[in-house]
Amino acid sequence: MHLAQQAATVGNPIVNVSIFGVFVAITLVIVLRRGRDRTAADYYTGGRGFTGAQNGVALAGDYLSAAAFLGIAGAVAVFGYDGLLYAIGSFVGWLVALLLVAEWLRNTGRYTMGDVLSFRMRRRPVRCASAASTLLISLLYLVAQIAGAGGLIALLLGIPSTNRAAQSAVIAVVGMVMIVYVLIGGMKGTTWVQMLKANLLIVTGLVLAAWVLGRFFFNFSDLLGDAVDNSPQFGEAVLAPGLQYGRTELAKIDFISLSLAAVLGPASLPHVLMRFYTVPTAKEARRSVVWAIWLIGGFFLTVLVIGYGAMALVGAETILASPGASNSAAPLLAYRLGGEVLLGLVAAVAFATILAVVAGLTITASASFAHDVYANVLRRGTAAPEQEVRVARGTAVVVGLLATGGGILANGQNVAVLVALAFAVAAAANMPSLVFSLFWKRFSTTGALYSMYGGMGIALILVILSPAVSGTPASMLPGVDFALFPLANPGIVAIPMSFLLGVIGTLVGPRDDDADARFAEMEVRALTGAGAEGGPVAVTGRPAPRPRVAAPTPNPSFESR
Repeated sequence: MHLAQQAATVGNPIVNVSIFGVFVAITLVIVLRRGRDRTAADYYTGGRGFTGAQNGVALAGDYLSAAAFLGIAGAVAVFGYDGLLYAIGSFVGWLVALLLVAEWLRNTGRYTMGDVLSFRMRRRPVRCASAASTLLISLLYLVAQIAGAGGLIALLLGIPSTNRAAQSAVIAVVGMVMIVYVLIGGMKGTTWVQMLKANLLIVTGLVLAAWVLGRFFFNFSDLLGDAVDNSPQFGEAVLAPGLQYGRTELAKIDFISLSLAAVLGPASLPHVLMRFYTVPTAKEARRSVVWAIWLIGGFFLTVLVIGYGAMALVGAETILASPGASNSAAPLLAYRLGGEVLLGLVAAVAFATILAVVAGLTITASASFAHDVYANVLRRGTAAPEQEVRVARGTAVVVGLLATGGGILANGQNVAVLVALAFAVAAAANMPSLVFSLFWKRFSTTGALYSMYGGMGIALILVILSPAVSGTPASMLPGVDFALFPLANPGIVAIPMSFLLGVIGTLVGPRDDDADARFAEMEVRALTGAGAEGGPVAVTGRPAPRPRVAAPTPNPSFESR
C-alpha cells in the first residue's frame, strides 16, 4: 500500500484536523487582537509601526509560501537537483530588491506602486495601469496558494485526487477563511500572523531536516545515496542538473526563462513592494530585506534536505499518486517520520503559511484598487479614508472569490510552477516601469503605459498559450490542446519585450509637463527621504514648508492629468 494511502487510512483525520484547528484558532485570535484598523494607513501599512527586523521576518513570511515549502520540496522530491533551481533564482532576486527597489520605493511612495509611478507622470492613466497589474499578479499568486491549501487539506482528510468535487469544496472553504482574515485583520493583523508563521515555518523546516538527517546519522551522502536507490527511473540523474531542464535545447531555454522570471520576480511582486511602506524609514526598509535574505536562504537549505528526504523515504511515485501530487511531499515525509501528530503539525504550519500569504496578497490587491482607482481616479483625491477602506474591504471579497475559482481550476498543479508564472507576469508588468521611473529622466507616461499594459498582456497571453495551461497531462486543462507557445514560462520573451516597449513608448510619445522638475524632485526624495511622508520637497533636497491648512485640497488641473 502506498504511503499516501496509508496516511489516509492509518492516520487519524480527527487528530490531524484537531491540531490543524488549534493553529487556525490561534492565528484568528492574533488577527482579532492586533488587527484594529482606524485609518487607511493602518489598513494598508500597519501605521508604519514595524521595525526592520519585524518587517524582515514578515517579508520572509510573505515569501515563504506554499511554493517555498510545499512546491519546492515537492519539486526536489520528484526531480532532484532541478527542483532546487526554483529556490536559487528566487533567492538571488532578493538582492535585486535590496539594491534597486527597497530604499527608493520607501522614500518615494506612500501605500502602493501607483504612488511611485504617478509621482512624475500623469496620475490617472498610470494609477489605472498599476492597479490592473497588481490585481492580475495578485490573482495569479493567490491561485497558486489556494490550490496548494486545497491539496494539503485533502491529504489530511484522505480525499482522493480523483474526487474533484470534494477537493473543490475544500478549496472553497479555504477561500472563505482567507477572506475572513483580511476583513478582520488588515495589514496589522496580517503582519503579526506572518511573523508568527515565518518563525513556525523555519522551526518546522529545521526539525524536519534534522529528523531526516538523524535517520542517516547526519551523513548527507548516505541520504543522497538512498534517494538515488529509491529513484530507479532516474538513478544518479537526480543529483545533477538537467533532469527537468536539460533533456532538450527547448528545455534549456525554458530554464533560462524561468531563471529570468525568478530573479526579477520577487522585487516586482505587489505584496512584497507594499511591505516596504510598513516601516518608518528607508534604513529600516533595507534592514528588512537583509533580514529576509538570511531567513529565506537558511530555510531553502532545509528544503533541500526535506526534498531529498522525501525522495529517499517516501518515493516520487507515491508522492505523485497522493492528493495534492508533488505538493504533498513534505506532509508525507512528516507522516513517515512522526506519524499522524507530526503530519498534523506540519500541515497546520503549512496552512497557516498559506493563509498569511493569501491575506497579504488580498490586502495588496484591494488597497491598489481602493487607493489608486477609487480614491485617486474616480474620486480624484476627495474620498475620505473611511470610504477608501470600505471599498478596499469590498474589493477583498471579490478578489477572494475570483482566486478561489482559479484555485479550483489549478488544483493538483505544483505551486512552485504556478508561482513562477506569477513571477514572470510581475517582472514583465512592473520591473521595467519601476526601473525606468526611478533612474531614467526621459521616461514618460506613454512609456509606462506601453511597458505595463504591453508586458502584462504579452506575459498573460503566452501563459495561456503555454504547456502550463493546456496540451500536457500535467497542465490545468489536460483535455484540450491550444499550447501554441512552447515554453512553460514566458519570462524570456515577455520581460525583454516590456523593457523595449517602455523605450519605444517614451521615444514616440509626448513628454510630460514639468518632467525634468518632477524627476529632480523625485530623485531628491528617493535619495534622501525628504518629503517621504507626503509633504512637498524642494529640488535642493531641503523639505519645503508645509502648507498651513487643515487638510490638503485636490488640485483638479493636476489630478486630471
